[in-house]
Amino acid sequence: MLLPRRSVLFFGFCFFLVLFLTTRNLSQPWANVQQVVGLGDVIDSPAGKTGSRSATAGQPDQDSFASQPKFVPGIPNPPGQNYSKVVVLSQTKEEDTSWVDQLTDWQSAKYVVDDSSAPLHPPANKGHEVMVYLTYIIDHYDKLPDVAVFMHAHKTAWHNDPLLNGDSSQVLRRLSLDRVIREGYMNTRCAGGPGCPDWMHLGAAEENEFKQEEVMLARSWGELFPDEPIPSVLAQPCCAQFALSGQRIRSIPRARFIFYRDWLLSTALSDFITGRVWEYIWQFVFTGKHSVCPVESVCLCDGYGFCFGGPDEFDAYRSLESQQNELRNSLENWDSLSEDIESAREKDELNESTPLEVPEVGQNSQMIRELAKLEKNVTDILNAAIERGNNPKYRAQEAGRPWNEGDGF
Repeated sequence: MLLPRRSVLFFGFCFFLVLFLTTRNLSQPWANVQQVVGLGDVIDSPAGKTGSRSATAGQPDQDSFASQPKFVPGIPNPPGQNYSKVVVLSQTKEEDTSWVDQLTDWQSAKYVVDDSSAPLHPPANKGHEVMVYLTYIIDHYDKLPDVAVFMHAHKTAWHNDPLLNGDSSQVLRRLSLDRVIREGYMNTRCAGGPGCPDWMHLGAAEENEFKQEEVMLARSWGELFPDEPIPSVLAQPCCAQFALSGQRIRSIPRARFIFYRDWLLSTALSDFITGRVWEYIWQFVFTGKHSVCPVESVCLCDGYGFCFGGPDEFDAYRSLESQQNELRNSLENWDSLSEDIESAREKDELNESTPLEVPEVGQNSQMIRELAKLEKNVTDILNAAIERGNNPKYRAQEAGRPWNEGDGF
């Protein structure tokens, strides 16, 4: 029996509709992934707030998987012309971030991860600083500053450079905004270890207690960058603190940052692991390179104004610093032994059977003289490096970039 023309058209439409929906679900396996928040509760954003998650969260639009941007160097402002600049902090409500308020020439965006009543807070307390960094970019995409620096909340940290006394405020005070504009992306840590030159191996099968995220990186990479081949190695200096130009951020579609944050909200990976995974992904997101390991002396010179003259000169300075520290430790050890001897003598416990090492008489005076010479030498070299760093021409020479009279840093 022949079906009426209208029935044929109806059944045909239904068939193609089912086929379309089935194909769509197969090509978007992330669409129905259950959200696992991990450590911390979901913090609801105010209705209508920019960057809040939509009903279709996790389903990227066409910009999410756009082709990899062709990153180009930025052009610094002419000398004397200022930049707008913001430091973005990830903090808990107990942490003291008053040190940022003392940097009067910097604006700040302090995201409190565990307080939904705070003026700035992420949609969930998951992924450590990653959630905050992505949320700031999403919320401020259309009003980004010239330079944004993404940092942890603590004022002092071991991963801040010793030349900056481990002080986050010194990082911001000495940071060359011109270098950030030129590079687009700059890790605030210049020292390579940990993280460089050959760190995360995405083919690792066994867990390394020092790199627990390593075995999860390949899986995470495939979910975050499905159109990009899985690299064999990811490397950059630790520890998830970096500076970006607004131009570099805007070269990537906002939708892609939303997709990254949706992945963070949806993944079953823990708060700890997701934060560690992203520590070695940021450089790829913002440079397109799997490994970004700058020459330490160049980074210190062009980035912070400590110009020793080159890698060899910087290594010589570090060697003197090491000798200074060793001698200082030896002197402290001599003083400690002397105190032990004196204490035993006062208690009338000093005899041939006393298990004490007797320090060589007069050795401390010699060590004090040697230490004074070393300290002066180290200080003189450091001051000379800072003096050279005040000259934009020297910075350019050490960084290996062209410089013309009248150019800034």
